[in-house]
Amino acid sequence: MDDRIVDCKYGQENLVAARSALGISALATLAACGGGGSSGPPAANQGPDAPAGITPKEASRFLAQATNGATRETIDELVATGIDDWLTNQFAMPRSMSHWDWLVSAGYRDNPKFAPLNDGWDNSIWRQLITAPDQLRQRVALALLDFLVVSVNGLQLIGWRQFAICQYMDKLLDNAFGNYRSLLGAITRSVGMSVYLTFANNSKANGKGSMPDENYARELMQLFTIGLHELNADGTERLGADGKPIETFNQTDVSQLSRVFTGISFVSEDFSTPDLFLSSMIMRSYMNEPGPSTFLGHTVSGGGMAAVDAALDIIFAHPNVPPFVSKNLIKRLVASNPSTAFVGRVAAVFADNGQGIRGDLKAVITAILTDTEVRDVSFLPNPNVGKLRDPVQRFTNWARAFKANSATGIWAIGDTSDIGTKLGQSPGRSPSVFNFFTPDYAPPNTSISQAGLIAPEFQITNEQSVLGYVNFMHSAVANGVADLIPDYGDMLPHASDSAALVGEINLILAAGQLPSATISRIRGAVDSIPFSSQNGPENRVKTAIILTLASPDYLTLR
Repeated sequence: MDDRIVDCKYGQENLVAARSALGISALATLAACGGGGSSGPPAANQGPDAPAGITPKEASRFLAQATNGATRETIDELVATGIDDWLTNQFAMPRSMSHWDWLVSAGYRDNPKFAPLNDGWDNSIWRQLITAPDQLRQRVALALLDFLVVSVNGLQLIGWRQFAICQYMDKLLDNAFGNYRSLLGAITRSVGMSVYLTFANNSKANGKGSMPDENYARELMQLFTIGLHELNADGTERLGADGKPIETFNQTDVSQLSRVFTGISFVSEDFSTPDLFLSSMIMRSYMNEPGPSTFLGHTVSGGGMAAVDAALDIIFAHPNVPPFVSKNLIKRLVASNPSTAFVGRVAAVFADNGQGIRGDLKAVITAILTDTEVRDVSFLPNPNVGKLRDPVQRFTNWARAFKANSATGIWAIGDTSDIGTKLGQSPGRSPSVFNFFTPDYAPPNTSISQAGLIAPEFQITNEQSVLGYVNFMHSAVANGVADLIPDYGDMLPHASDSAALVGEINLILAAGQLPSATISRIRGAVDSIPFSSQNGPENRVKTAIILTLASPDYLTLR
């Protein structure tokens, strides 16, 4: 960590030191981002869900992977119950109030001025990510949104966009612990997905040059299920006789599959309220292609939703689906570069949960979060373990750790995707179907790419976004964000003792992973602020928090 970070005392305007420490040091140290590839310790068999007597540091690390941020209370609870019971409780926990119902309760449905806007979406999603008790469901649904992308920015063709994306997010939440095949059916019938990938009111070929829209057929295969190249069960690419990867589908497959998704339409044309979005999309036979469609070596015919379901069944049965989906979830939750053995173990659970069921997401999530390579601390010295925290996770970690809440109940945090002044990322506001960053991105000309590793979150990490993040979090720590106000009451009793203060913040925010040199520098900055000065205790707390949030050792979750 750059020595100049100690110059970034709370309340000073010069944040260049923190930017330098975050940006330059991060480039040097984030070769540690992502999990082991084929290097590092030998792959172990999947171990027990958690070691007996899980420590507070291990609990905080688990919660950083399984939730939107640890709190002192959730750490203590996990230490007391263990991971097995925690997972059981989270899987059994009822869903929080739906996004749709919150919009209605907040008055968005009954005010026509909101029809052409997307106001309400940011309010609802931030509220749930930060405060909802069903944190595992929230975390998994957010991971799903990262590759089953719908963005409110891409729903411009209809009114009530906030309701369309809320309906879509509700479907991800409803199916987060269900079956992946059911989830595919739900998003295919979703208003949000049908508008975002432009297959709503998609019509069959008319014999005059007009052809079905191919967006959904292509992205369903490429991004949601099988990917571009054939995979082995451990996620590695299969190679042909020429030594090159084997393509999973071609343009003919896309064109043929697109015929299946013709005729999918809104349940009505009454857009005076958003209520029609509550219903799944329906099939209009006069727009639908009933003839045979051949793709991936299979044929469906007869048209209608029966053909849609048959097509989804064919895709779901493809051997690529278990490793492709499993690896996507692993990357979003725990490791950018999981070992092939890790991917293989999780993919095997996806293919068969032990009871002959394929696509059981509850079993897959459990396998990911309890795998030996994730839970066994002996793997931590491997420099390839872990991932870079994305900006949304950094923000929610802080908000949850310090009990941030909306003073007005409005949750007016807003869109945080501006790269220069905010986080450079905002949930549900992806700039493209490829999300804010592609799953296999490696920053060019770095030790990461030279080692054959990837660091997807680095695609939105640059000089501008680093400075924007530090400035935004500096303001957030100081004053909150809009009506979101943090509560540092639990930290103030530690303010007189920099070791205790930095230790507590290190545990809650960074899972105790800050090295001694970083802790020493943060303590030095804290100790330079007289405890007896005006607002001294509060400023010492805030200094420790912002310097932790700016530390590369915090940004890399190992």
